[in-house]
Amino acid sequence: MKDENFLKANNARSLWHPMTSPSDSHANPPTIVTGGEGVRIRDVDGHEVVDGVGGLWNVNLGYSCQPVKDAIAAQLDRLPYYSIFRGTSNDRVIELAEELRDFFALDGLSRAFYTSGGSDSVETALRLARQYHKIRGEAGRVKFLSLKKGYHGTHFGGASVNGNANFRTAYEPLLPGCHHISAPYTYRNPFNESDPAKLAQLCLAALEDEIAFQGAGTIAAFIMEPVLGAGGVIPPHPAFMPGVEAICRRNGILLIADEVITAFGRTGAWSGSRLWGVKPDFMCTAKAITNGYFPFGAVMIAEGVAEVFESDESGKAAIGHGNTESGHPVGAAAALACLAETKRLTVAQNAAERGAELHRGLLAVQERHEVIGDVRGGHGLMCALELVADRATKKPADKPVPGRVQAVAYRAGAMVRVSGPNIILSPPLVLTSADVGVILSALEEGFRAV
Repeated sequence: MKDENFLKANNARSLWHPMTSPSDSHANPPTIVTGGEGVRIRDVDGHEVVDGVGGLWNVNLGYSCQPVKDAIAAQLDRLPYYSIFRGTSNDRVIELAEELRDFFALDGLSRAFYTSGGSDSVETALRLARQYHKIRGEAGRVKFLSLKKGYHGTHFGGASVNGNANFRTAYEPLLPGCHHISAPYTYRNPFNESDPAKLAQLCLAALEDEIAFQGAGTIAAFIMEPVLGAGGVIPPHPAFMPGVEAICRRNGILLIADEVITAFGRTGAWSGSRLWGVKPDFMCTAKAITNGYFPFGAVMIAEGVAEVFESDESGKAAIGHGNTESGHPVGAAAALACLAETKRLTVAQNAAERGAELHRGLLAVQERHEVIGDVRGGHGLMCALELVADRATKKPADKPVPGRVQAVAYRAGAMVRVSGPNIILSPPLVLTSADVGVILSALEEGFRAV
């Protein structure tokens, strides 16, 4: 490995980073991570911290999950690549499809379409949703509905249904026919409603109103995260997603659950849909499916949707979609090992228990620091702190403030993530109570400094 001076000097010289401007990497050099073990990461200067971000919501099993590493190495020796386009397949993708079918059986999902990651999974679900309606003779169903504050990746389709202007404005015009309703965001919403149950009903009424305005027969699908992640960890009231499902069913609209973050235990349930008792038509997965060790994803498809495709004799069901890496055997081998470890370690239960500890601790930190306007969490290991300049008016904190908290917390022993006025926490699901304590202590120091 090159020495630390070389790495620091050349990061911004030859590399553009996602989700920031090229000039920012010059002005604010990033933390250069060079090692990881368990739930801890180590930077180029040798400083070691608990990773409160879990890579990017994806390293659920930590950085030293040997069975997944071994599976990758063994598959590279045996078959490092082969396409699964028409006419060929490989053993690993077939084995994995059966495992996924069993894993998501309670969600009503029985088929898998492989992708290279979360954005690919969303793009796939959007395409297949339109195709489903065309097969059934409803070619006019082309529009998509989604939530403001929702995040669905960065492909053109995903950016179009994203509910955050930061991922849209620079790339417009985007896909036509994408419309957004207000999210059940209790802390800030256009209804000035602080009761989560009442807010859920207002948002559901807004959905019905939008469907009536657009015309149900023009809408292909509604896409949502069971718990909004990148938008600031916004958990809806338990009635909301079942309400969305019921409205979609009444109107012939498909429901796409974007579970790129929430699948495989993150919420304390094995899927976010299962947390709310919902059975979607499509489920987008990626991230934790390989623990972040290999770029891979899968769209899970409900039995009823599969039947429409598989019984078609008109030729409309031919799937003209996929990419070179779809069904990569190394990714499939990694996913098989990852699923086995995910179940063996019962990480969903640990996420629920440690998440409750973390949430309680964050509420205690809020009591000591006025800059924390809202604490969100309580559903597994996904929490957020929204920072404000004034609690009474909810005016967002000045832009540098979250970054200062982050910097001090990092020096004190924990990596946390800043997104706008929010500090987001999504640590590995193998976190211990002691690790929770480290994160809370580091944040306490960060807020004390601010």
